[in-house]
Amino acid sequence: MAVPRSRLSNSRKNLRRSHHAKKAKSVALCSNCKAPHLPHRMCSSCGFYAGKAILAQKESA
Repeated sequence: MAVPRSRLSNSRKNLRRSHHAKKAKSVALCSNCKAPHLPHRMCSSCGFYAGKAILAQKESA
């Protein structure tokens, strides 16, 4: 079983993990209604994806 030769300081440990932070999610704008949505997913406000209507909107009377 591997045993470390000496203890790492907190500073050295944290420097190694400096790139482990979470990144913010990217947001795309809908080409139909200009609402923000996740890329490569249907727009939840208008139901369009790649310029095509995927989900029909209910009409309120």
